[in-house]
Amino acid sequence: MIRIEALAKAFVAPGAGPKGLGALTLRRTAPRIVHAVKDVNLHAPDGHITGLLGPNGAGKTTSLRMLAGLISPDAGRISVDGIDVTAQPRAALARMGVLSDARGLYPRLTARENIVYYGRLQGMDRDAAHARAEALAQMLEMRALLERRTEGFSQGERMKTALARALVHDPANIVLDEPTNGLDVLATRALRDSLRWLRTPEGGAKCIVFSTHIMQEVERLCDSVVVVAHGRTVAAGTVPELLAQTQQQDFEEAFVKLAFVDELEVSA
Repeated sequence: MIRIEALAKAFVAPGAGPKGLGALTLRRTAPRIVHAVKDVNLHAPDGHITGLLGPNGAGKTTSLRMLAGLISPDAGRISVDGIDVTAQPRAALARMGVLSDARGLYPRLTARENIVYYGRLQGMDRDAAHARAEALAQMLEMRALLERRTEGFSQGERMKTALARALVHDPANIVLDEPTNGLDVLATRALRDSLRWLRTPEGGAKCIVFSTHIMQEVERLCDSVVVVAHGRTVAAGTVPELLAQTQQQDFEEAFVKLAFVDELEVSA
């Protein structure tokens, strides 16, 4: 189970600060602060796929990087199975498998070597990591890839390998940041099928957080949705609940009404 409560994060914009030429400062400007995340809230239970839906720049990736312990929040709380990510990042990360927007495979290693290496980093012995790589290759239909170097892999092949690497230690919680970007139809369908199985009791009743800006992915895959816009959670519920809330029949129209309310008011 993953909980994010009142999360906030700001950054100093690149290039902000004193302007000068050599030792001579021509003028000084106050640093420009960008509030990437202002108030994001999310509750993702076990055996459930929770969609984190928002336009580009809404704060999805920044929120997930804080969840993964890569950056520290300015405010708010993040917990994984009751473990505070900020206070105990290593313990929390041991309970998660994270597939980020940067796949980060080692190109000179085979798919198997990438998976086993990550398993070893997670504290698994070599035999257990190899056995797990075999099981994941069967589940993700990637046995033909195991002994190939990842250099030259297609986007779909890279996604499968990166997902197997994230799952090698059998984490209770899976975090995916826009995993279908660049995938073809068959690779996207295979990913959906894998995630649906992982949320079942047979698949381990995983807690899955799925970040995307694609409405069709949410409709087809997610049990519930958290909509973020301008760094804030603006709505949460199932797809039918959000349709009812916005009095829409088309989910894309409902999303626009929820995520772009400020823009719609300006244009009205």
